[in-house]
Amino acid sequence: MPFFSESELSMWDKSPSETPQAQLTDEQINSKYDKKAERIVTETNREKLQNFYEALKRPGYMDPRPFYQRRNRWDNERQSKLIESFLINIPIPPLFVYEISPNSYEVMDGQQRISAIKAFYSNELVLKGLDRWPELNGRTYSKLPEKIKAGIDRRSVSWITVLHESTEGSEDALILKQLVFERLNTGGVKLSAQEIRNALYAGPFNDALIDLAKNKMHRSAWKLPDYSDVEEKSTPDYLLDDPFYKQMEDIEVILRFFALRHANSYRKGMSGFLDLYILKSRSFKTQEIEQLKALYLDTLELAHRIYKDLIFTPFHARDGKWGSRPQKAFADAVLVALSHHLDKSSKLIENRDSILAQTRNAFTEDTKGILTGRGNTKQDVKDRIALMNRIYDVNSK
Repeated sequence: MPFFSESELSMWDKSPSETPQAQLTDEQINSKYDKKAERIVTETNREKLQNFYEALKRPGYMDPRPFYQRRNRWDNERQSKLIESFLINIPIPPLFVYEISPNSYEVMDGQQRISAIKAFYSNELVLKGLDRWPELNGRTYSKLPEKIKAGIDRRSVSWITVLHESTEGSEDALILKQLVFERLNTGGVKLSAQEIRNALYAGPFNDALIDLAKNKMHRSAWKLPDYSDVEEKSTPDYLLDDPFYKQMEDIEVILRFFALRHANSYRKGMSGFLDLYILKSRSFKTQEIEQLKALYLDTLELAHRIYKDLIFTPFHARDGKWGSRPQKAFADAVLVALSHHLDKSSKLIENRDSILAQTRNAFTEDTKGILTGRGNTKQDVKDRIALMNRIYDVNSK
């Protein structure tokens, strides 16, 4: 039988409604503006690069990865181009930070620039791919000619601070930070749906998703190397070219499992439904989150024991062989359906050969692309889960 936490049992009883349009007269609107309602208080700061780097070393001064988790997406070449821009004095957009308390800030926009500056001045960045100053490629800060170092050191970084007095309480502060983050990130490097989701719906459940994504079984299933602590600091070179990892899809696939267990309540398309589920998850209690984590890991382990190296990979009937990469829609169907049969794990493992044969046949007969995620309507989602559910039903008796 499917497991749902206590909060999940009633989570769809009420859905968030659209914010109603306030009916105000022109006089009332003008009065609201005069009272500085919905007005953010800011100030602008500017600092020499080297002084800024030294300030970053102070505990609690400026946290580049505050209320959300986003993976570094700049490789050495892009970081180097930023340093070259400073050298030739190309204007750099300001950072945006939120003042937590006096002289303590959270970065809302500029994480990648800060990471590049820190890597440069700490001699971790080896310059690469410079166009205007190619003779500096291969050097670190300490190995640059003195005049070049002095030229960079005299450049400045600026940042706009959203002051603490912009809000009246912690909840208002979170909403404000989320609003500013969303508005700032409509340009530049386009963020994935999951990166934005991690920002806008931060909380204990979101932290649990991030923690689960580090699990060895999970990483193995999605063809990722084992988790390493270096990922907390920056994205390792061996992961920089993997869009699945960089765009946090390894976290999103876990969210899909939890959300699609509620396929009967599916609405707003896949991305919208995931947003809706994680929004509602903010009411989950600590014990419920731990139960859900255990559910995912138990289900994932069962999937591994049945499919082994073929986990989540579709069968290509035209070629007559299994694919080499896992596929999200198929993973959804496998995991959600298997989560209904955890009490029959031993029987399913015993019948793994039969399950593999029936799964292969299901792909062969699936002319509509149900299992491969050709469609993401509510009926499509329910159909592919039901298809895998029938296979496990037969093999669990």
